[in-house]
Amino acid sequence: MRVTIAHVALRAGVSKATVSRVLNGKGETDAATAARVRRVVKELGYVPSARAVSLAKGRTGVVGVLAPALTRPWIAQVMQGVVDSMENSGHGLMLFTRTRGDDSFRRFAGQVDANAFDGLLVIEPEETVPAVAKMASAALPVVLISDREAGPGIPAVASGNRPGARQAAEHLLGLGRRRPLVLAGPDGYDCTAERREAFTGVFAEAGFPVPAQACFPGDYSGESGRVAVSRAVADGIEFDAVFAHNDLSASGVLQMLGTTGRPVPESVAVVGFDDAGHAALGAPALTAVHRPLRDMGAEAARMLASALAGAAVPDEPVEIATDLVVRESTVRQSRA
Repeated sequence: MRVTIAHVALRAGVSKATVSRVLNGKGETDAATAARVRRVVKELGYVPSARAVSLAKGRTGVVGVLAPALTRPWIAQVMQGVVDSMENSGHGLMLFTRTRGDDSFRRFAGQVDANAFDGLLVIEPEETVPAVAKMASAALPVVLISDREAGPGIPAVASGNRPGARQAAEHLLGLGRRRPLVLAGPDGYDCTAERREAFTGVFAEAGFPVPAQACFPGDYSGESGRVAVSRAVADGIEFDAVFAHNDLSASGVLQMLGTTGRPVPESVAVVGFDDAGHAALGAPALTAVHRPLRDMGAEAARMLASALAGAAVPDEPVEIATDLVVRESTVRQSRA
């Protein structure tokens, strides 16, 4: 039979509340009573549950994670970094997604109101920033994992959009490419503007400005990559490279180039952004700006754990460096 706090209280001749106060060092209990309770705890071998101790201390020991749909190819890497770091700090995780839009968010908000977790990690907040900012202002510790504008006063972890885009541009220029297409992300996203401006800026500084008609809007889908190449070919735009703002749209670019008789990388070099795992699996394998997704998740979790421990966290977003991984979509690899 499992020993409970009620057994301890009965043997010691005190209330359960008194046992709880003794175990958690809260409230005033005379020394003799406290000693008797501790002796009975030892005799009975009572071990309080972690949840009971946490609740007695006003903590749940759980951290909430609010994420977009888990089908996005990069989410798993971010989550693995979060899990690794949170397990090391002894916190449990409660995962929420926005798969069902407003309905999902309402359910999540209900858990916030119920104090179901001690702090919150938000992955790519998108339209939820105002609501999350309100939660943060109400003393809920919050850390964002996002390459978009975090909002004032909310700690965030990001990767380098501008440095990554510059790496892509410098790589293509170094290969002698002078006429790139740019397949951007959705308008209104900070990361879209930063990647586009940094990439085209490098080409402009080198004396090869990218014309507006060579910059196509996208939605991070493979279809947007196929459409961009089709339109460029139909409009007679000359291009010898493509910079796509994510790997999935870059895969669409590669597919369409294959159908138009433009060999990669001999005729057109292609660079993606994210390097979320499947980039290396295509034929040709995709050169991509590597976002340190797992490191971003781990760093955000460490920041939140520090905040929960009462430590100060940075006011400015913490940016984790990107790196360009060169593969066959830009440089043909020699075969052994």
